[in-house]
Amino acid sequence: MSYDKKLDWFVKARFGLFVHYGLYSMLGHGEWVMNRERITPDVYRKLANDFRPDKFDAAEICDLAVEAGMKYVNLTTMHHDGFRLYDTELTDFNSMQVCGRDLVQEFVDAARERDLKVALYHSLNNWMDQPDATAALETPEAYEIFITNTHARIKELATKFNPIDVMWYDGWWPFTADKWQSVKMNEMVREIQPHILFNGRNCLPGDFATPEGHMSAPTPWRPWEGCLTFNEHWGYHVGDNEWKSPEEIIALLVSAASNCGNLLFNIGPKGDGSIPEASVNILKTVGKWMKQNSECIFDTDLFVFGLREREALHRSDWVGQGPFTAKGNNLYHIIRFWGGERQVLAGLNCKVNRIIILGSDEEVKFTQLDGKVVMEGLPETAPALCPVIRLECDCAPAISLGGGMRTPNAPHPHYDPVTSDIQH
Repeated sequence: MSYDKKLDWFVKARFGLFVHYGLYSMLGHGEWVMNRERITPDVYRKLANDFRPDKFDAAEICDLAVEAGMKYVNLTTMHHDGFRLYDTELTDFNSMQVCGRDLVQEFVDAARERDLKVALYHSLNNWMDQPDATAALETPEAYEIFITNTHARIKELATKFNPIDVMWYDGWWPFTADKWQSVKMNEMVREIQPHILFNGRNCLPGDFATPEGHMSAPTPWRPWEGCLTFNEHWGYHVGDNEWKSPEEIIALLVSAASNCGNLLFNIGPKGDGSIPEASVNILKTVGKWMKQNSECIFDTDLFVFGLREREALHRSDWVGQGPFTAKGNNLYHIIRFWGGERQVLAGLNCKVNRIIILGSDEEVKFTQLDGKVVMEGLPETAPALCPVIRLECDCAPAISLGGGMRTPNAPHPHYDPVTSDIQH
């Protein structure tokens, strides 16, 4: 697993907070409301007159990130609607103009005070400024104005908020890298901030991958973050209460750790800037879990389960109780579904020397025969939320169970002989 050392902090971060906030939050219909409900620019612009982010508290948001065990934060400086959350000389359609606050500066300052790395989201597309991307498709004259304005915004952002750690592009419709002039764009930003990282959403590969809505690591592996949101919307939606549970978020974190990636997890503040109470409570619960169990999340090794191949990186397998991570000679079993006083783990390649439940110094009684470990005397019910069992082994652990009752003495696929559509 190799990568440029400037990405070292990112590869090790594991957990970040995404914040989608803007004028769209006032309407409570999600971040694409201007487009989906065909609100004209003239009508949408008038919303700014009522923008009052009185409860947007950057310190509170960053404190929540720290409490949850996160290492970096990412704020939407401007979404596709074109409203800037910062002071800008390029338009009066911004938060400083309408409410006297540079919310991005407040956010960056709060993050720096808490030693959080800072990413700034910025949409390339823009439904408000004219000519827009649609017009830019239609005539060369509109394109030249549009692309000049886009590069000017990004240059101003990189100059104004210097240093930050990540320039996080989005909204790359309708152009390719050539039309976005993405090489020139990145060179311009790097000239201002040589250390900065880019995601890949200006149609270049970027320094890391950003799968959205799923935790699928790139193949072959490269630095990556899966970006997911708390419910079914990125920006606040008044009717969306489909909150992910603490157990689901922990499972996402484990997926990040076992694949040496990050989870960038999103909250959508309400129109007044306040964070929905459910989001706060659930993230605090995850934070308590992280305080006790973070060693199974940070500095982990690749411990991948593959349906078809058992290569050097594919050391894991699936069992019904929950997933695994690994670090050195330690195997961590994150138990989502507690099985009672007796727990069985088979298919191990190594000898187990000691077993404990994280947060407890008391050793778990066990026997091991032919790679099958039987743990006994465990609590009848789960002692905590998603308890983590650490198995201390005599070598780097691997698990192989496969689809049969023993490993064949012949070449064979791990499970599937053909490309599978099973998600795992």
